[in-house]
Amino acid sequence: MSAVNLAASLPRVILMGRPNVGKSTLFNRLIRSRRAITHDRPGVTRDRMEGTVRGRGKVPFILVDTGGVTMDGHESAVEGPRGLRGFEEDILRQAKEAVAEGAVICLVVDGRDGLTPFDEHLAAHLRRTGKPVLLVVNKVDGMEREDMMLAEFHALGFPLMAVSAEHGHNVRGLEEEIRALLSARAPEDGGREEEDDAAGSAGRPDEGTGDGAEDAGDGTELPDGGPLRLCLLGRPNAGKSSLVNAFVGRERMIVSDEAGTTRDSVDVPLERKGRSYVFVDTAGVRRRSRITDTVERFSVNSSLKSTTKAHVTMLVIDATGGLTAQDKRLVELLDERKTPFLIVLNKMDLVPVKARAALKRQFAEELSFCSHVPIMPASARRAEGLAALLEMAGRIREECAVRVPTGQLNRAMDEVLARHQAPVVRRVRPKFFYLTQAESRPPTFVFFVNDAERVADSYARYLEKSLRGLFGIAHAPMRVRLRSSHGRKGERKDE
Repeated sequence: MSAVNLAASLPRVILMGRPNVGKSTLFNRLIRSRRAITHDRPGVTRDRMEGTVRGRGKVPFILVDTGGVTMDGHESAVEGPRGLRGFEEDILRQAKEAVAEGAVICLVVDGRDGLTPFDEHLAAHLRRTGKPVLLVVNKVDGMEREDMMLAEFHALGFPLMAVSAEHGHNVRGLEEEIRALLSARAPEDGGREEEDDAAGSAGRPDEGTGDGAEDAGDGTELPDGGPLRLCLLGRPNAGKSSLVNAFVGRERMIVSDEAGTTRDSVDVPLERKGRSYVFVDTAGVRRRSRITDTVERFSVNSSLKSTTKAHVTMLVIDATGGLTAQDKRLVELLDERKTPFLIVLNKMDLVPVKARAALKRQFAEELSFCSHVPIMPASARRAEGLAALLEMAGRIREECAVRVPTGQLNRAMDEVLARHQAPVVRRVRPKFFYLTQAESRPPTFVFFVNDAERVADSYARYLEKSLRGLFGIAHAPMRVRLRSSHGRKGERKDE
């Protein structure tokens, strides 16, 4: 079973509540990772996020964080805090979709604020779903305050659990209560519990609050056989969320003309033609000097960090706006970091057909400093060019894993040197001894030479281009290093 199908088979637990009750902080605590952006300001979370809760010897489950819901007694969205203005309907739609897929619902409320009309409307809505609901009273900082802070919430008629997500109070107890509700709801699963446990929780720790620890399913480790993780990066309003929706074929991400709609880096799994993918939609990245908002700063940092946890990054550029200074900065950053990436010219349907070839040539000329990076046209609105993007991303991932035997490497070095000798520098021609591959991801090749400083930069570029052609590494990043040595491998340095 693929990782995406395995995740789809796991039970889902939904965190739901009005804005600023601490759902995202609780989400981070339970999945043992700081994935969701948390802030005192209400309305930070908009799109729903998913993470896996694992424990040693315990069945894993999917936890879903949703945006703050502002609902009236007729189950319609009403105006929320400033951070949510204009997004209330989209957030409510996403929350309802999550509830429909959930096995257990955790209604999160704020113990300090007490019971509010929004809490009551949400409770009434969830009661009508017929699904198990656990009322989680957050921001209760100690057992001595539980009775007083929980008193009025008993009126909702749900089983209660007092926690403090910020300080970790009773979070592990909440996890156990959720597992108990899941077990009571699906007793017929029987033997699948052991299968899921073996697949999802082997070797996972079950201790501490886990702040800062990365969930293995969130892309920290990138195994060869796992789903292809694709990070979508770019400026605000380049169409990243629209592309994710086009790939999955539904409105999974909230899309708006307003820049900065996406805040968190959101994982969206997809199974397509027998292959597994995980798309990581990220917040738009503006110039650092223009960022004054702390939430945006957190979002941008999360976006850039997501590129290190993906197999391939898709840098999305608005084709109608040309290559901006910020686009070029992002290209330079990815190229400098040797991040596997491709460039997506989105919104090509808005470019006149006769002008498209010239536009691609213009981009290629301006980005000639990283000519190995493919530039590919696409249209999220018309779902055009998507298959080619996935095919190219898969090819880049394979190229990143290339490993060349030592014998083949040195035959290649002899061929490259015979075709074009290194130029003489300061009356001496550099002498190459041998070549080795130091690592992959990205492929890194080390030339041992008598004096590395005598190898001109232009010749180093020739070496890289030659190795790409010989080993079929057309689009993946590559490192070519020159190291001074006194002789061939295995020879004594004084010979």
